[in-house]
Amino acid sequence: MKMTKKREWLEKLRKEAGLTQEEVADKSGIHTASYSNIENGKKTLSVKTAKKIAEVLNFDWKDFFL
Repeated sequence: MKMTKKREWLEKLRKEAGLTQEEVADKSGIHTASYSNIENGKKTLSVKTAKKIAEVLNFDWKDFFL
């Protein structure tokens, strides 16, 4: 498993939106544990999942891959 650094920018966007990890996961159609691992940099994600999360939090999905 590829380890990346924590996506602090993602956590900040989520908190600014007033959402919990569970709420973002729910709205994105993924498991809460998966979202948590994505936010904490323990999991890479597909373009499809990136687009779902970006839509919920209103940012450009390509930011995940910069």
